[in-house]
Amino acid sequence: MDKGKIVALEDRIPKLKEQRRRKANRRLIILLCLFFTMIAVVAYVQSPLSHVKKITIKGNELLSTEEIIKKTKISKDTNIWSVKKDTITSTLKDMNVIKQAKVTIMWPNTVIIEIEERNKLAYLESDNSYFPVMENGKVLKDREVAEIPVNAPILYKFKEGAILKEMVTALDELPVEVLNAISEIHYTPKKTDQYHISLFMNDGFEVSATLRTFAEKMVHYPSIISQLDPSIKGIIDLEVGSYFKAYELEVDEAEDLEIETDKGEG
Repeated sequence: MDKGKIVALEDRIPKLKEQRRRKANRRLIILLCLFFTMIAVVAYVQSPLSHVKKITIKGNELLSTEEIIKKTKISKDTNIWSVKKDTITSTLKDMNVIKQAKVTIMWPNTVIIEIEERNKLAYLESDNSYFPVMENGKVLKDREVAEIPVNAPILYKFKEGAILKEMVTALDELPVEVLNAISEIHYTPKKTDQYHISLFMNDGFEVSATLRTFAEKMVHYPSIISQLDPSIKGIIDLEVGSYFKAYELEVDEAEDLEIETDKGEG
């Protein structure tokens, strides 16, 4: 029995040596791979290959791509490893226009910035210039529009403050189809109502309302005009109840006055 055991061990010795040699080789290979990987990483970090080569901006309409990149302070000299996603996101969200921002790094050297801009609800008229008004009530004074905008209501006689914020809040509550139907909103306060406004619609009707109940009543605008003759324009009064007064009498009087003036000049 003892002799048989000694023979068996002798047979296993070459196999054990081979296994140990293979393990040593594997360890050496792993160490060499780690070593060369570290060298490659260090070389990459120190070389121009690690600099940002491409910046992709998504979701911007009001803001230009150049403005956003300038705000992030990322350039072609920026090392991709030094790009701090949370810091950039926070910096972008400090801008009045941007509601949300997300920064993604695509290796080896691309930065992707996705932004969600706040809704532009109206334009504020001031000295024949027009400034976008965002959903948070902020007026973008650095984005002056010289021509009359057609893609949002224009606000006249409003100033930055509580009234304007209440107006913007009300507009934000309206369905898109109603918001798109508004051409102009004039702040026309009365002695009895400092919140009075007058609206001029794209379909030719005028609306008299108070900001206190504007949103809840204006929601029904499509239903209201569906009951009116589209060929007869006038004022839809939403201040207390909801009634319509045609322009007809005022138009007739205006025409009479014009005819009399023409005769007088003759």
